[in-house]
Amino acid sequence: MSYKERLCPQAGLRVLVTAGASGIGSAIASAFVETGARVHICDMDEAALAAFRERFPAVQATRADVANEKQVAALFEIQGAQFGGLDVLVNCAGIAGPTAGVDAIAEKDWQRTIDVNLGGQYRCLHYGVPLLRESKNANVICISSVAGRLGLPFRTPYSATKWGIVGMVQTLAMELGPEDIRVNAILPGIVEGPRMDGVIRARAEMAGVTEAAMREDYLKRISLRRMVTADDVALTCLFLCSPAGHNISGQAISVDGNVEYLK
Repeated sequence: MSYKERLCPQAGLRVLVTAGASGIGSAIASAFVETGARVHICDMDEAALAAFRERFPAVQATRADVANEKQVAALFEIQGAQFGGLDVLVNCAGIAGPTAGVDAIAEKDWQRTIDVNLGGQYRCLHYGVPLLRESKNANVICISSVAGRLGLPFRTPYSATKWGIVGMVQTLAMELGPEDIRVNAILPGIVEGPRMDGVIRARAEMAGVTEAAMREDYLKRISLRRMVTADDVALTCLFLCSPAGHNISGQAISVDGNVEYLK
């Protein structure tokens, strides 16, 4: 196999991407489709699911909330029935959670963040690992965040779940490694796009500064002085699932330009 061939996943991989209809999940799912994978996405946004299916008619699109065990169980029943198994699980579903001091966070908001961000990944692994055990190309990629290696003031539930994902990945890499199942985490940094534009706009208004000044403040936190893109994350997923990533497991891989601090 040439070096060029080793850098691309083999065609025909059976891939399931949670929250795959928009944002980072959509970029990951699209990348796998373009490399010849058989892709299944889930999402809660029916309009986004329909739009993705319109772009890629061959993709299986299922509405599912990863915080709901029955829906996750049904999701993997569909995976087994429609695809005959699973090679790659990309756990991408997550929510931002509340922004507040720990003494001001409501119990229901804390619990919902935990249920989606950490519990959702557990549920997908719980139902996905039996299928992965039957694969010769088994790969798990859990999307964490740069907030999974740095503190993030006033975002305690979010940061706690993202750190938790890294711990889960390192544990499962040891647990599942003897069965030749690779498990890694990707930690995206500050991702450019409409969502980040909105965050910068809102922060600028709160601080009474221009959007340009606030954007510059964000860039100063990044060693490379640039944001990353959803495609950067998608390409890292492709690498991990290629022959070139054959011996990478148990890693928390930051795709962030080296974010030095968060605030």
